[in-house]
Amino acid sequence: MSNEILKAYGCKDEELIFICGFTASSVERDSADFTAYSPKLNQGYFTTFKGNLTTATDVIMPRSLLLEQKNITARLYATMDGLLDPMRRLTGYINLSKSAVTISVADFGFTPLRAAINSRDAEGTFKSLQAINANVVKFKDVLMEQGLTEEFAAGLIAAAASIAADKQKQYEIESKRKNLLQANIGLFNDLFAQLTEILSVGKILYKGKDPVKLKEYTFSELMKKVNRSSKPVTEPTSASTDTTK
Repeated sequence: MSNEILKAYGCKDEELIFICGFTASSVERDSADFTAYSPKLNQGYFTTFKGNLTTATDVIMPRSLLLEQKNITARLYATMDGLLDPMRRLTGYINLSKSAVTISVADFGFTPLRAAINSRDAEGTFKSLQAINANVVKFKDVLMEQGLTEEFAAGLIAAAASIAADKQKQYEIESKRKNLLQANIGLFNDLFAQLTEILSVGKILYKGKDPVKLKEYTFSELMKKVNRSSKPVTEPTSASTDTTK
């Protein structure tokens, strides 16, 4: 038989953290009502709940991994943005070669690369850059006659290698995070059990008396609040879709 501990909750780990955070804020305001209902729900009870929440939050993404993730993402974006000027120059070399390069600028691979950079798609950037590097190798002699250098070509290869390495590091961080979460399922289950208890008492206290507070102690309503607050913000992209011009 497996000794794996199963999750007692149906939402994502991150969603549980947000819901508990909202509940902690509500119950801090309403602690007198809870304690008056049951001495079990005293200050020590809520201190334990908030302590477990803090520990679980650190498990979701430990500070060391979070900092490493931020650094990797910043480096990835810098590498991707740094490709725009080389692509403009490479386009120029292709145009200067006239018909000596037997494929068009459009077929060289710039369009999907620009799209991937604009959408912050590291994997798409890597794949498109690999295709461009293959074309550079194929037409290298002709392109070098127009001004392309060994250093330039090596820079494109190095950029692809850097993106691949950072993507691998991101994968390793995510694997560490998942393993850490699995090792701490018991903590999350305990947190969920406390949350369930608090929400249950909150419904007893405010059902039929305070509909606003009742929503604050209703799991489905809290889930809606999480979904509203966690909608991604789309980063602005370049006004022009042709960054080689």
